[in-house]
Amino acid sequence: MQLRHLFINAKAFLIVFATIAVYVFPVADTRAAEHQNISDADNPEMKFDARKVIVDHVLDSYDWHLFDIGEREFSIHLPVILLYEGRLFFFSSKRFDHGYATYKGFRLAKEGPMKGRAIRVLDDGITPDPEASRIYDFSMTKNVLAVFVASALLCMLFISVGKKYREADIYSTPTGLPLFFEPLILFVRDQIAILAIGPQKYKPFMPYLLTAFFFIFLNNLLGLVPFFPGGANVTGNISVTFVLAMFTFFTTHWFANKTYWQHMFNMPGVPMFLKLPIPILPVIEMVGAFIKPFVLMIRLFANITAGHMVILSLTSLIFVLGSVSILMGYAISPLTIIFLIFLNFLKILVAFLQAYIFTLFSAFFFGMAVPDPDH
Repeated sequence: MQLRHLFINAKAFLIVFATIAVYVFPVADTRAAEHQNISDADNPEMKFDARKVIVDHVLDSYDWHLFDIGEREFSIHLPVILLYEGRLFFFSSKRFDHGYATYKGFRLAKEGPMKGRAIRVLDDGITPDPEASRIYDFSMTKNVLAVFVASALLCMLFISVGKKYREADIYSTPTGLPLFFEPLILFVRDQIAILAIGPQKYKPFMPYLLTAFFFIFLNNLLGLVPFFPGGANVTGNISVTFVLAMFTFFTTHWFANKTYWQHMFNMPGVPMFLKLPIPILPVIEMVGAFIKPFVLMIRLFANITAGHMVILSLTSLIFVLGSVSILMGYAISPLTIIFLIFLNFLKILVAFLQAYIFTLFSAFFFGMAVPDPDH
């Protein structure tokens, strides 16, 4: 198998990634004291806010927090690109000062469905503008950067693996990276593609199935790493899972043959009253064609997000109880850490399992799209 077919445009992608990375730079900033202590009424005892920690991790953001040293915070401030009323606004997310500042009439929403996103505010710099036009947001967010990082890693890994295969003797035993990736590639080919699509028709779908499997698997693993370039909730972002599901949907119907469309609109062997005058069965089949990718999207999104929230909830339990009593915090810590170790190992299994399930169901949909006429 020629692994280079996984990423045909790898060089072009790396050039684009490098170009974008030029204006993505780490900046160290100090949050002002008045920002940390907005008011005693808001947070009189500076108690640990578990809800904020969990939600902030699950949601996307305009910057990528790296670490703190005392009151000094180190983050990657990403570019904000907004199109509003025909005008393009381009500036660093540092201008928002983590949601405490307004810049050019825009501010980060604190609550509601737009929480963490840029909204238009009135002249007071705080109140959302109820008459504001729609804002088209093309910003590079944390998850967008994480997707680029994961894609670049995949490109480098598979270009390296492909190069080693081209240089190796055909009868030699794989070593290094090929030794790790070959069983996974063969697993996708033999246990997913050939099994679901068939030995005669699986090859056109292999590049997509391999790309989807390794992209989801790598992002799931990176999501478990608590430091850069890990920690982003990529596959727990419904926009990412939606795009992946749409790739499966359009690939399915692009390669669909005549028999598939016949079964969609005029299924043979079915009583005519189910097709005319009211097309009950064709409507059910058409709805099912859209439900399939929707299920793919929700399954991946829900499982990864739930895993992150469970781990963060257990971690937060130490600090929540510790804010009530130091002794309670120390008492619950050993048990919580044991559970966290178990859950993180379980999440490694889930990372593989979710990549496998998404790829397997995609392969089944592809197999259903290219049936034999006499099946």
